[in-house]
Amino acid sequence: MIPLRDTIPSETTPAVTRLLILANVAVFLYQAGLGCLACETFIRAHGLVPRRVHLDQLDTLRPLLTSMFLHGGWMHLLGNMLYLHIFGDNVEDRLGHTRFLALYVVCGMAAGVAQVMINPRSALPMVGASGAIAGVTGAYFLFFPHSRIVTLVPIFIFLQIVELPAVFFLFVWFAFQLFLGIGSLGSDAAVGGVAFWAHIGGFVAGMVLGPMLARPRPRAVRPAW
Repeated sequence: MIPLRDTIPSETTPAVTRLLILANVAVFLYQAGLGCLACETFIRAHGLVPRRVHLDQLDTLRPLLTSMFLHGGWMHLLGNMLYLHIFGDNVEDRLGHTRFLALYVVCGMAAGVAQVMINPRSALPMVGASGAIAGVTGAYFLFFPHSRIVTLVPIFIFLQIVELPAVFFLFVWFAFQLFLGIGSLGSDAAVGGVAFWAHIGGFVAGMVLGPMLARPRPRAVRPAW
């Protein structure tokens, strides 16, 4: 299933969502301009390599942040930015710009910690914004249960555009990550190069942090008669 858009328009300009998309694209273009060998060195230096991370040593934790802005290819980047574009604006509306940025960064780091804890011996660098974006979708899951997601769904050899309830779409997405994450346990590397436990950790962190960071909504005032 490929989400195309949701049915809730933004109430404010999603400035932070747009800046995060621009930052991810800019870093990827920088990566692409380095050339293969230099790019690999860059990713190994700034990506999250679980066996190099020690949660009690602050100097080893920098990649928890820098890895969020690196991507392994165009499809990786475009898929992540599509999800951020669709779900980020409404969550930013609900939290406000500063709190939304805090949610994004903290969830991204929590996602990295989850992957490190599950697979601490891995020597493969983990890159991508998907853990942080999973946190955004976790908050969206709670904040907008009545939203609908316009989705491209393959049915046999045909492609069909349908509107799915957001809770159903995101529940299926999370269940799929959990199923494959459990299947990856005991492996020295993420299955197919995908860090499923980062997605799981980010989503759960978003569900926990979203309500904590949400701005109180003004109560409706009844007219006096």
